[in-house]
Amino acid sequence: MKTIKASEAMINVLLDWGVKRVYGLPGDSIDTTIDALHHYSEEIEFIQVRHEEVASLAATSEAKLTGHIGVCLSIGGPGAIHLLNGLYDAKMDHVPLLALVGQVNSTLINSDFFQEVNTASLLEDVAVYNKEIQSAESLPKIVDEAIRTAMRQKGVAVLTIPDDFPDQKIPDIYKTLAGEANLFSPPALIPEKMEEAARLIKDSKHPVVLSGVGSKHASRALTTFIEKNHIPIIQTVPSKGIVADDHPNSLGNVGKLGTKPAYEAMKEADLLIMLGTNYPYVNYLPDQQSCKAIQVDLVPERFGKRFPLELAVESTVEDFLTSLNELGELRSSTEFLSACQEAMKHWNKWMEEQRQNTEDQFVHPAYLFNAIESLATPDTIYSIDVGTSTAWAAKFLRVQPQQDFLISSWLGTMGCALPGALAAKLNYPNRQVLSVAGDGGFAMVMQDFVTAVKYNLPFVQFIVNNQKLSFIEVEQQSSGQRNYGIDLADIDFAKAAEAFGGNGYTVKSASELDAILPRLMGVTKPTIVNVYVEDDAPLPGKIVKDEAEGFAKFTVQSVLKDHKFPELPPLKEIIRQLF
Repeated sequence: MKTIKASEAMINVLLDWGVKRVYGLPGDSIDTTIDALHHYSEEIEFIQVRHEEVASLAATSEAKLTGHIGVCLSIGGPGAIHLLNGLYDAKMDHVPLLALVGQVNSTLINSDFFQEVNTASLLEDVAVYNKEIQSAESLPKIVDEAIRTAMRQKGVAVLTIPDDFPDQKIPDIYKTLAGEANLFSPPALIPEKMEEAARLIKDSKHPVVLSGVGSKHASRALTTFIEKNHIPIIQTVPSKGIVADDHPNSLGNVGKLGTKPAYEAMKEADLLIMLGTNYPYVNYLPDQQSCKAIQVDLVPERFGKRFPLELAVESTVEDFLTSLNELGELRSSTEFLSACQEAMKHWNKWMEEQRQNTEDQFVHPAYLFNAIESLATPDTIYSIDVGTSTAWAAKFLRVQPQQDFLISSWLGTMGCALPGALAAKLNYPNRQVLSVAGDGGFAMVMQDFVTAVKYNLPFVQFIVNNQKLSFIEVEQQSSGQRNYGIDLADIDFAKAAEAFGGNGYTVKSASELDAILPRLMGVTKPTIVNVYVEDDAPLPGKIVKDEAEGFAKFTVQSVLKDHKFPELPPLKEIIRQLF
């Protein structure tokens, strides 16, 4: 009987599942797996990063962009611990990820050997599939099973692999059960439920669609549905662009990163249509006593978790909307939509005023994001970090259906933008990638800018530089706390870019930003643009009661303890967002 190394059998499973690259760092307890990747380097690309956190965040970003399994690896012990942040991002944003984690040789397990960590216990909470390999013969089967589970449950599969097993010879007999066709079939729509959904929509006077990432493959059907039935749409931030942000029915996002018209529409709604979303901020949803709700999702456990339901439909969003669209126009009234559109006109006028703000000494963030949008091509991939970068991007980037918008949504981990840009450019080398991070978030992972240089990944990395953790600044203020621990020492990121082998620019005014924009079209090297921005607070679209009380408490605390009035956003902007 023909035999092969267990590591080769494992690589064959990865190939059957369409894996094109693995992100990670080599090391002693994963070296036999690395050796197998070396032998298969023409089929699977190994992307060497400088920190395992970047490996797991990049693999997670790849899964978010492609829908396919992302793969990362590390040694056991410290390497596995470094992977955790990206693994939790995959868990909480529900994307399939496989982590191959090394372990000491099987004969040394439980001997308190160098770098020996109980990896299975360490990673138990993050994983939907978590096993330690017990024999060389089981390796290909368990890798296949792990990927299938991660794909089916949209989560993290972790395999801990003692380093002696992959090098052992096993019979070459394992056949994979690869492919999405073997994972699941979407449930069939129940005619009675579709009739009830149609009735609820027909009877509604103030319907609102709240759409999430579950609508990703339903852009056309969703656009048709809201247009045909004259319904305003609110999209969660990670789903920006599934319906064009500047579509006439769009009210933007809702919540702390949302718009005032979206907040107001929610409070007026008598029917909430939740499509592929588990939106957690229930205070921004409609009044439960006066609003009915339809929820469409493939995960029944999410039904009614955030809002009491009139109707739950287990289905893909695309199937549900396609079926409804076949019924024709369900409601003809445009009164509510027109009122929402009028509110959006005022909002957009205000946003446009901020987009053209050139009065300050530094670049206003709104002006920066307007410039970033002006660079974008029809299929740009935006990779956005956590903090004020997310807040400004949510307000000022008008994302389109052919573009992608990458963020760390539920975990909200700083440092996600650069790994996302790496994954975006590796998977889509012909698409433009524009990455944005604050000086705090970028500094957490900046060593891996050299990874972009090493693999010749030309993209633009903007740094929103205000020498502070400004999102935390606003959080402290809105909670009534004085600011503490938020100031950052300045870094010359442009010089750092050049030291890494890329291009670097420093920008301190709107005119300087305008002058370099032509050079940022079609860059041929990884490029950092270090933009010193005005320290302007990214206020929520609607300041709710608790936040208003917090800002007032912060002001009083500052006067009593610091003997001065604090710097706050202009009063006219606060008033606009209060009333």
